Amino acid sequence: MTLSALGIFSAAGAGGGAKATGGTITEADGYWIHTFTGSGTFTPLVALTNVEYLVIAGGGGGSSSFGGGGGAGGYRSSVVGQASGGGASAESRLSLSSGVGYTVTVGAGGAFNASGTNSVFSTITSTGGGRGGPNAGNGTAGGSGGAGGVANDTGTGFGGAGTANQGFAGGDSIRSSSNRIGAGGGGGASERGFDNGATFSGGAGGAGVSSNITGTAVVRAGGGGGLAYSSGASPGAGGAGGGGIGGSSTGGPGGNGTVNTGGGGGSAWISDAGGGGSGIVIVRYAA
Repeated sequence: MTLSALGIFSAAGAGGGAKATGGTITEADGYWIHTFTGSGTFTPLVALTNVEYLVIAGGGGGSSSFGGGGGAGGYRSSVVGQASGGGASAESRLSLSSGVGYTVTVGAGGAFNASGTNSVFSTITSTGGGRGGPNAGNGTAGGSGGAGGVANDTGTGFGGAGTANQGFAGGDSIRSSSNRIGAGGGGGASERGFDNGATFSGGAGGAGVSSNITGTAVVRAGGGGGLAYSSGASPGAGGAGGGGIGGSSTGGPGGNGTVNTGGGGGSAWISDAGGGGSGIVIVRYAA
């Protein structure tokens, strides 16, 4: 355990102590790291340059009525050499002023049938994940989009759009015949959610993005899986990075997105869809 984990710090610039307050403070790979799993304030004790961040919003909930999987929360990162969401490269690092308190907002995951909420750090806002669409309805747009709901008769419930440089669209729920009526998966930070399967199966949620900002590689912001319509059909898997598994018409509930990953919730048959996972904000700078 580091001294910082015990709340013991040397003065900034004296002996290499932490140069800011706020969040849970650790040290790894030559960086001080501030992790916020809930809202707070980040306050530099000295002027900081080249500050890297990972800001993930809350994931969207799956739909509870023949619905689609929830989209992952928006994913924005400035870690050099690592990807941001939506297929983007790392964003620009920040310069922050000494003594200024920068508000940190960690977005909550959306309950079933609800979108996630935004996460904010300094000038950076990540958009909450879109909720899955209900029966024959479209998913909503978000950081990553929610999937479309199961279509009545024939037709398609379309996935909602992702936000540029944050995430991808949700999958579609296509009903072209009686053997294709599962639901699509929510969009993830690194790929679009998958459409429902060729039988009664649900589509998988899109995968998230890996970051080692804390010194350990972790995948976050996966989309929620889609509903399986019939006994023996496979629910859509949650996207890698905290997405919840899809439910089943035979009674299986949709899974919740994992806390502090921004994962989307899995969809469900009637009223037991999963909620989205809360987001996270991580800030680091050279020790």
